[in-house]
Amino acid sequence: MAIVRIMMLAVGASLASLPGAGSAQELPGQLDGESYLFLSGERARVHFAREDSLVAERVLRLLDGQPALPGLPDSIPAGVDAFLAHTPRAFDELTGGLVPEWRAGVAIPSRNMLVMPTGEGVRVVDGEGLRTLRHEWAHLGLHGYLEDLRAPRWFDEGYAQWASGGFDAMEAWRLRVLIAAGRAPAMDSLELRWPRDRQDAQTAYLLAASAVTYLLEEGGPDGLRLFLDRWKARRSFEAAFRMTFGLSTSQFEEDWKRHVKRRYGWLFVLSHSAVFWLLLALVLLFMVRGRQWRNREKLARLRAGELPDSPAFWNERTEAIETAGPRGHPDGPGGPPPGVGEEP
Repeated sequence: MAIVRIMMLAVGASLASLPGAGSAQELPGQLDGESYLFLSGERARVHFAREDSLVAERVLRLLDGQPALPGLPDSIPAGVDAFLAHTPRAFDELTGGLVPEWRAGVAIPSRNMLVMPTGEGVRVVDGEGLRTLRHEWAHLGLHGYLEDLRAPRWFDEGYAQWASGGFDAMEAWRLRVLIAAGRAPAMDSLELRWPRDRQDAQTAYLLAASAVTYLLEEGGPDGLRLFLDRWKARRSFEAAFRMTFGLSTSQFEEDWKRHVKRRYGWLFVLSHSAVFWLLLALVLLFMVRGRQWRNREKLARLRAGELPDSPAFWNERTEAIETAGPRGHPDGPGGPPPGVGEEP
């Protein structure tokens, strides 16, 4: 999905540091000086400024009609509050200004709330907007099912990415280069600090999505469901991970890195690199120029072996005939000289 298309940039962490996060704070009825209305559905309530009323109706239908999330019961999440922020300032009022400016959406699981911007040219109900909506919905679903359990950040983001359509494999070459160069962040480091820089965040999203995709390629939704059930019952991510997948998370990380190196080898990297295409274009250019030169050389040799339009011997004969004049007519100027052939 691209991916050169970039990874979907949706901030979906549990933002416990937001104002009122984790509390029963009343939802705002006004943002950036604009009164907010709401529409209620079966699974969500959409809050919006009056100018976004049509978008709000569409978003409510989308949320109520969301298919079941992988590995989770059909009824999760429910009771979601979805805010359509009509301006950047309204978005910051809801999120405390703690998310980067390049964000496309944010989920706040502690309040069962998601926020999507509508006043920045973002098409919430089309293209990437739909993926972002599903991404944030997946965050709320995972946290709603696990309740008070804390999910490792790489798994949280990777799950949401997988649930919203997976990652763009065409971008995996970047991950292959980072792993080969030893520059890919460790998974446990992402738990401590998620990058705020856009480029670093793209790498972190790609890492998380690729890891979870690899983890679930074999087990699929059934394996994921079993893992989540064990995690919730035992209240330990590591114990449930070992029991379900047969290895620790550190062993899994090493296996995943080897998988990336095998699946996305250097040929794949080169074929998806701008440098490769530039070199290929130069090679083709030189090949074409070389062929043109050889064709010109061959044509010159062929022309050298052809008879000229006016060969020299032909020109000499023509000049001789013109000098002698016409012959064979007795009365003509070219007849025999006087005295020759005449009777006495």
